Amino acid sequence: MALTSRRTVLAAAAVAAAGTVTALTAPGALAAGGGGGGATGRGGRNRAASTIEYRGWTSADDWAAGSADGVTVVAGARPGVALATPAGTVDYADPHLGTTVSYDYATWVSPAHTPAAPGSELIASWNADTPAGTFVKVEARADYADGTRSPWYTMGIWASGDEDIHRTSVDGQEDGKSTVWTDTLSIDDTENGTRIASYRLRLTLHRAAGGDATPTVWRVGAMTSDVPARFEVPASEPGAARGIELTAPTYSQNIHVGRYPEYDNGGEAWCSPTSSQMIIESWGRTADPDDLAWVNPDYDDPQVCHAARFTFDYQYGGCGNWPFNAAYAATYPDMEGLVTRVASLDEAEELIAAGIPLITSVSFYEAELDGSGYGTSGHLMTVVGFTEDGDVIANDPAGDNNAEVRRVYPRRQFENIWLRTQRYDQNGDVKSGTGGVCYLYFPVGASPRQRRLLRRLGLC
Repeated sequence: MALTSRRTVLAAAAVAAAGTVTALTAPGALAAGGGGGGATGRGGRNRAASTIEYRGWTSADDWAAGSADGVTVVAGARPGVALATPAGTVDYADPHLGTTVSYDYATWVSPAHTPAAPGSELIASWNADTPAGTFVKVEARADYADGTRSPWYTMGIWASGDEDIHRTSVDGQEDGKSTVWTDTLSIDDTENGTRIASYRLRLTLHRAAGGDATPTVWRVGAMTSDVPARFEVPASEPGAARGIELTAPTYSQNIHVGRYPEYDNGGEAWCSPTSSQMIIESWGRTADPDDLAWVNPDYDDPQVCHAARFTFDYQYGGCGNWPFNAAYAATYPDMEGLVTRVASLDEAEELIAAGIPLITSVSFYEAELDGSGYGTSGHLMTVVGFTEDGDVIANDPAGDNNAEVRRVYPRRQFENIWLRTQRYDQNGDVKSGTGGVCYLYFPVGASPRQRRLLRRLGLC
């Protein structure tokens, strides 16, 4: 079985832009302590060791520091921004529904953020509540290292439902220096020195004109990185998570083959929502039975069908939009979700040891991952633990049935297929890898230990 690429065009562009390859580049390690200043950024990733940085806006102080036009800061246990007094009214022509509707809107713009290391990629993610008749648009604008600036790029038009609008990415966004590929703002030519030196994020909150529904955004952030081109990463030693396996359900994407062609037909196309649903439920959150009433009652695991429908990107034509999956996770009570990268398998072990599973984006041909039984140019699977020998315990939705989802993959093979940015396919052609992209989901009420680690990783 050869699984379909999540983003074939992006993979080709990344390889074309990468230029000279560094064969063995250390992916870095966690800083010893948290906090900002000195050699570490906000949250504590060692600047000398990694170019990966996530910056999120989640606190009342974060929201108050932005520029607001028509939004108000919502206080309480989960601070956010909500539409209060509209800044104006705009018509939104939905390209997928074919409707044009008037919406009141308000905006919030983050302060400019300068990452410790200039980036060649930016991936935004967000958590929001969008009642019926509301939606949010998330944008990013990059300041380049040469002093020029990108346009405002749309990183997602999103609602938790799909009746008022169809959530969508936007194609055709470029300025000659960078391009948005579905959900990733990517520098076109990394060899000429162009980098993202700083950026701002903009939220536009919408509600049906004259209505009183209020969209609320609790988290918005972006991961920037400049992971070097590399076919191989150094081997790590088993560490903090040896012998730890977290409890999570096992769901197969393949039992859904042929279901709901309007949401990309199940099977291999559903690896991302299937993985998301496993991790959401590992935290004790489940779909409300009323929310599953639309699913054919003859189908097993209707919650996976639900996840596919409500992560579906109508422009991309699939369920693999990374931020849409994180935003979907946050529609469950008191859950947060974000997209980032890990710099090393050590970080993954620390997360597992703290009780936080991961969803990983990988690509490989069959012989590169013993026990997989398939190859893929883009696939999502979970990491839920490590054996005593340090091998990776994965709930891999590519199992033919639920009983075959739990897998143990060799540590060395797994870390390389996940953390590399370039690879050879079985025909010897150069393809891209994700460089450690992952989704992280965790509750608002995470334990003190979990919060300390997330702060140290710069994620909360």
